Amino acid sequence: MTTTIFSRIIAGELPCAKVYEDELVFAFMDAGQVNPGHVIVASKAPVETLMDADEATARALMAAAWRIARAVQAAFAPAGMTILQANRAAGWQTVPHLHLHVLPRHADDGVELTWPRKEPGLEKLKELAAMIRL
Repeated sequence: MTTTIFSRIIAGELPCAKVYEDELVFAFMDAGQVNPGHVIVASKAPVETLMDADEATARALMAAAWRIARAVQAAFAPAGMTILQANRAAGWQTVPHLHLHVLPRHADDGVELTWPRKEPGLEKLKELAAMIRL
C-alpha cells in the first residue's frame, strides 16, 4: 500500500486532534468536520479496505467506533449518528486506507445518501444469499 495522509498522521508526520489510540486503531477529528464531533477511526495497519484487514483489526475498528460514538453522543447530543465505512472508489472511499467515519447527524444537515432500491423478490434474494452464506 502507498503512503496515505492517514498513515502519515498515524506516524506523527502530520498534526491531528487525536481522540483515541490503541495497538490496532488510531482515531482523530476529521479536518472536514461535516458536523461537530465528526471522527475518523483508522486502522494502524497499512491496509486499503476492510476486506484486506485481518479479523482482529476489523473487530478493533468497530469496537473503537462503538466507544467513540457513545462519547460523541454524550458530548454533542446529536439527533442521530451515521457510522460509515467505504471500500474502494466505487464504494465512496476517498482515502485508500481502512477507516470509518463516526458522524453525528442533525435534521437538515445537508448530508445525503441515495439508495436506489431494486427489490428483486424473495427467490432471487435466496439465490444471492446462497452465494455468500457462511
